[in-house]
Amino acid sequence: RSAMDHQPKFFENLSGTGKAIGVLTSGGDAQGMNAAVRAVVRMGIYVKAKVYFVYEGYQGMVDGGDNIVEVSWESVSSILQVGGTVIGSARCKSFRTREGRLQAAYNLVQRGITNLCVIGGDGSLTGANLFREEWSGLLEELAQKGKFIDEEAVKKYAYLNIVGMVGSIDNDFCGTDMTIGTDSALHRIIEVVDAIMTTAQSHQRTFVLEVMGRHCGYLALVSALACGADWVFIPEYPPEEGWEDSMCVKLSENRARKKRLNIIIVAEGAIDCHNKPITSEKVKDLVVQRLGFDTRVTILGHVQRGGTPSAFDRILASRMGVEAVLALLEATPATPACVVSLSGNQAVRLPLMECVQMTQEVQKAMDEGRFVEAVKLRGRSFENNLNTYKLLSHKKPDAELPTTNFNVAVLNVGAPAAGMNAAVRAAVRVGITEGHKMFAVIDGFEGFARGKIKEISWGDVGGWTGQGGSILGTKRTLPAKYLEKIADQMRTNNINALMVIGGFEAYLGLLELSAAREKYDEFCVPMVMVPATVSNNVPGSDFSIGADTALNTITDTCDRIKQSASGTKRRVFIIETMGGYCGYLANMGALAAGADAAYIFEEQFDIRELQANVEHLTEKMKTSIQRGLVLRNENCNENYTTDFIYQLYSEEGKGVFDCRKNVLGHMQQGGAPSPFDRNFGTKISAKAMQWISKKLKETYRKGKIFANTDDSVCLLGMRRRNLVFQPVAELKTETDFVHRIPKEQWWLKLRPLMKILAKYKTSYDVSDSGQLEHVAMHSPKEAETGAI
Repeated sequence: RSAMDHQPKFFENLSGTGKAIGVLTSGGDAQGMNAAVRAVVRMGIYVKAKVYFVYEGYQGMVDGGDNIVEVSWESVSSILQVGGTVIGSARCKSFRTREGRLQAAYNLVQRGITNLCVIGGDGSLTGANLFREEWSGLLEELAQKGKFIDEEAVKKYAYLNIVGMVGSIDNDFCGTDMTIGTDSALHRIIEVVDAIMTTAQSHQRTFVLEVMGRHCGYLALVSALACGADWVFIPEYPPEEGWEDSMCVKLSENRARKKRLNIIIVAEGAIDCHNKPITSEKVKDLVVQRLGFDTRVTILGHVQRGGTPSAFDRILASRMGVEAVLALLEATPATPACVVSLSGNQAVRLPLMECVQMTQEVQKAMDEGRFVEAVKLRGRSFENNLNTYKLLSHKKPDAELPTTNFNVAVLNVGAPAAGMNAAVRAAVRVGITEGHKMFAVIDGFEGFARGKIKEISWGDVGGWTGQGGSILGTKRTLPAKYLEKIADQMRTNNINALMVIGGFEAYLGLLELSAAREKYDEFCVPMVMVPATVSNNVPGSDFSIGADTALNTITDTCDRIKQSASGTKRRVFIIETMGGYCGYLANMGALAAGADAAYIFEEQFDIRELQANVEHLTEKMKTSIQRGLVLRNENCNENYTTDFIYQLYSEEGKGVFDCRKNVLGHMQQGGAPSPFDRNFGTKISAKAMQWISKKLKETYRKGKIFANTDDSVCLLGMRRRNLVFQPVAELKTETDFVHRIPKEQWWLKLRPLMKILAKYKTSYDVSDSGQLEHVAMHSPKEAETGAI
């Protein structure tokens, strides 16, 4: 089922026999590090390599002894959901000296370790690279001292291979879109902001929140974007001269608009344009003195490092951990030390020192006051975030806004998904900035037909980003039976463009509307769809708004269930997830929760496979891990229902384990949107609105809009590394309409990952990995095609 045209490359051909891998975490801790450690250990053992824990980072490597221990498969069970790092992390002065590194080399050679996987920040990775460069010299020196190692060992262990993974909550490393731990830190910040918003609303207060980020404003910027903060201070983009006046004017304008609270977010390393620090206390004093507002400061501190890792971080770290082992197996003395990173939705390998140099360049640019360049060097994801925040947070005075005389309608279609409201807010605000009149349609196509449509203003969507569900209301009804009435409403309200935010029904709806263009001129307008559904089953996009929130709900529930199972021992839980025929939630939920199996429609299974799973669990109960977790997609098989699987497992496991079942149901559609969904919804929707403006200009002829080409009805989706507009007509060939899923789905490639980490023998296509790329400064053109 591989999507590759060339011969796929399978990792079975890569053997780790005779190799020893050391894994250590260094620098600050970050949630998700344990998931990376677990993946490295299990993948290493899977390819028959020996794997060693190096406790307490480089300090443990220098001290040796019990700090470097060979580990087994079971050593890493139950650590996936634990924050921090179980193998400890310590700053180490002695590793900075040659004597320290000499001792570390001796300790590694004693155990035959010539492959190191380092999880840490840029400082830790730079240290690892220096160690690698000095390695053969260190061995020579040890041999000359005679009593340590002999010449044979020098030849046998001549090269040290290093692969890095970046674990840092600040997301301050160039070359990767997301570092391990960033998403979880955003979860902590957003939880606090959501809680503060309710109390601030009661008292009409202003809150100044200080978040981590000494040298990088990523956390501050994204949390400001995700909660619709009034003002944000970050080191890369200091405010202009006279910012004090602008900020106070903005805050008092917001109060005048009946907004009961103000949120200001300050990164701990925030500076002004003269490189002087801007502290949260300074901001508070300013607001109190100038405006007399009741103002409070909250410093989040180490709360941001704590708690359980989010689903995104667990999956990211697991993917990176497996990729790191592959990189070590394929490494030769000629390959430079590399770092495994994420670009869009792709795991890539980049030369470690190129990334470190680029990261240092950012700091240098900031020190020298070249802030525009600093933002560019941070990468396109950071730049996109900043531009979107600037676009959405400040409303220009009406006199400065262009007027286009175009009316644009926004509607939600399908089942509710967390993040829909963030998308509507972004669409409305960008539309108003572009000079359009924005209309909100209540209750999807059905509401449209009934004339439930009203103009919506900038202020109307304030505070929407953090709200779950769909404020506009959403229905699954398709437009086909209401075409006449919808056309009437389009004509009555003079609607010149449509933006539809929703799932598979939204996609079908756009296909129906574009098919009706021959009969109704009213539908000859630009239409765009933004995918929003927990099922993540829309063709043309790797991700849908709402899927990340649902995945976190599943992961949290599985964590609790695992905890209950480890108390009772010898118990297997069968958990049913949503998703229609799409196995995304079951498969990725299984990867994030460390499940033993996941049954999905896309990979047919029979009674033999069920039997094999039961035998696998029976074997597992003989080890120290006496619990099991099995996920089942709701429509994976019409006969092997959740009840059937539960009864089969109960019967076959008699005397060995007992069973419980759990149907998660609609709790997967509820809850406040995760930071990822808020951010993704906001950015993708803003981009879709800009496309509408462009299309309106292109299709305006003789005083009216007329768009009847395929490329005027598009779906905006995330494809591998970019956001792409695709005509819905062209997506038809990629769609399985019977089962409402895309014919090819990227995440099926990660399926073997889940099986490997659960100790199943499987084959894993690694054709996509293995190419070392270079860190590129992105060109302006690339920024337009727009990665997330």
